[in-house]
Amino acid sequence: MTLIKSISGIRGTIGGRSGEGLNPLDIVKFTAAYTDFIKSKTGKKKCRIVVGRDARISGEMVKSIVCGTIMGMGCDVVNIGLASTPTTEIAVAMEKADGGIILTASHNPREWNALKLLNSNGEFLNKEEGELVLDIAQKEDFVFAEVDSLGTYSEDFSYGSRHIDMVLSLGLVDVEAIRKAGFRVAIDCVNSVGGIILPDLLEKLGVEYVEKLNCEPNGQFAHNPEPLEKNLGEIMQLMSNGKYDIGFVVDPDVDRLAMICEDGKMFGEEYTLVSVADYVLRHTSGNTCSNLSSTRALRDVTERNGGKYYASAVGEVNVVAEMKRVNAVIGGEGNGGVIYPEAHYGRDALVGIALFLSNLAHSGLKVSELKKSYPLYFMAKNRLDLKPGMDIDGILNKVKERYSNESVNDIDGVKIDFADRWVHIRRSNTEPILRIYSEAATEKEAQDVAEEVISFVKSLNM
Repeated sequence: MTLIKSISGIRGTIGGRSGEGLNPLDIVKFTAAYTDFIKSKTGKKKCRIVVGRDARISGEMVKSIVCGTIMGMGCDVVNIGLASTPTTEIAVAMEKADGGIILTASHNPREWNALKLLNSNGEFLNKEEGELVLDIAQKEDFVFAEVDSLGTYSEDFSYGSRHIDMVLSLGLVDVEAIRKAGFRVAIDCVNSVGGIILPDLLEKLGVEYVEKLNCEPNGQFAHNPEPLEKNLGEIMQLMSNGKYDIGFVVDPDVDRLAMICEDGKMFGEEYTLVSVADYVLRHTSGNTCSNLSSTRALRDVTERNGGKYYASAVGEVNVVAEMKRVNAVIGGEGNGGVIYPEAHYGRDALVGIALFLSNLAHSGLKVSELKKSYPLYFMAKNRLDLKPGMDIDGILNKVKERYSNESVNDIDGVKIDFADRWVHIRRSNTEPILRIYSEAATEKEAQDVAEEVISFVKSLNM
């Protein structure tokens, strides 16, 4: 059993003893702590909180406990049902609610679930707010409502359609151009909520034909739900027959977007944001932002279009904060997360799909040809399992000292920028591991620089 308490939410495997997994007792404690935080922040005795969930097997159980706990804290619940993460985010804003909870463990396997916590803008809590919720939960410093002060429960399952309408209304989404292009599209929605909303989106965008893989929202993930090449053999094989123009793959909560070219090869999750950003920047002057572990290609296309690129610490909340600071017109993360402020400040695969198809329709190119128009880099993604007692801060300081003659950024772990490559080592926000991401002009060079740092870390014996 695993239970990870972090500022980005509460994530764990279902079951186990209290404090060891994501079980009913822990769900109540953290939901009550969050609700108490929202009440304190707003100064209201009766707040309004939106709850949405992905299609995980545990979702119905977790939803019932979360909604009941919010009511027990004297606050009103709006349950929007099976909904993507970005759908829940925009529902908070549209409802003018005081907060929201998304029940999803994102790309984690089926035995996991999580509570992701939102503010009144439908954006993730910042570090200070997240730490306050954890402190309230640790102290169990909350009081449940008496019978005459219990909250109410209501349902509104219209937000999927309202989300699609919002996407279609974006100025750079060219439905007519997409319709004229007559695209044939394949999708893999890993048997979660993408299977509900993506077919509707593509139909309203005017896509000629959609081949659906794993679109039954039953939570029985057909493969590892993280949209990485090693997990996407089925749709890559389908695409290789040449019958489709583009393949789209989303994770269980539909905030990450991966794409497959018409020849069955990966477009590359790092290039989802690059391609969408290039399209946006050709029509809107401005800056961009991604996290430290994302490809340099975004920097390159930003400068090519006359803008300035900025890097943030890893994590959506950090990217959003930096985007607001530098007034970025587009940003996100290299894991396929597109954040387009014209829509909302959250990673949104629907926005990514609509903007990408608009770009593709205007280009007149095949997807593989479009990919070749962007600067080409290769990324290696490695990991080291953390052992109990490891001095992580000490390790990162030693790495920083070792490469002190290079350009070093330590706002989130340690990133070393060489002239023609980079490597970033940091503690994961969601797993007990160190992530080591690196990038260079070739796969071998990217892996070589990663191996150099990994060997150095292993030699420390800390």
